[in-house]
Amino acid sequence: MITIRRNVDRFHAERDWLTSRFTFSFGPFQDPAHNGFRALKVLNEDRVAPGKGFGPHSHRDMEIITYVLEGRLAHRDSMGERHTLGANEIQAMSAGDGIVHSEFNGSETETAHSIQIWIEPSGEDLTPSYRQFAFAPAERRGKLRLLAAPDAAGADSVAVINQDARMFVTELGEGETVTHRMAPGRHAWAQVVRGSVTLNGVALEEGDGAAVSEERELALAGRGGAGEVLLFDLA
Repeated sequence: MITIRRNVDRFHAERDWLTSRFTFSFGPFQDPAHNGFRALKVLNEDRVAPGKGFGPHSHRDMEIITYVLEGRLAHRDSMGERHTLGANEIQAMSAGDGIVHSEFNGSETETAHSIQIWIEPSGEDLTPSYRQFAFAPAERRGKLRLLAAPDAAGADSVAVINQDARMFVTELGEGETVTHRMAPGRHAWAQVVRGSVTLNGVALEEGDGAAVSEERELALAGRGGAGEVLLFDLA
């Protein structure tokens, strides 16, 4: 079963320095029909004006992953981490029993375009942690590149998160296809972050998402040029 969440149906918010689209309920945008999917609780697409951003604010009991599409984000937190995040990099922060951080556009001239993901952890009051790494664009072209998982399985460039969930990215050109086998009882969410694809033959455009349950296999294919997809395998 595949249920589509179209881009035009997402919540839309505008400030003078921020344009956001929320796939699930977030802040004042609440809809009981869209309160996350499984452990995936937040999937926000943000465009932040040059030099602007989110001042210090707190989080707890959440796995927070940031994926930058364009531009750069400057991160600071109460653990002493000071980093700038750009395209082809992933940032994963376990808020645990409490963390304060800020996030600003790292450029004074270019807009920052990013996806922020919140995944509910498997337990409360865990120890906060931070992980950031880069990967080559070729690692996602025509294949599923693992970005986050509960076990890094010896890989240096996989973020460990406190949940039975896995996050992949893929970029597919016209005619390119990747498949993902679904274990019994597992679910998935696919989010198109650039371009167009098909998911098991269903056409998805940029900004569209799809909840997947009771499917044995997922087949993603590029359509009409390159398409980039974030895929979450969820318990």
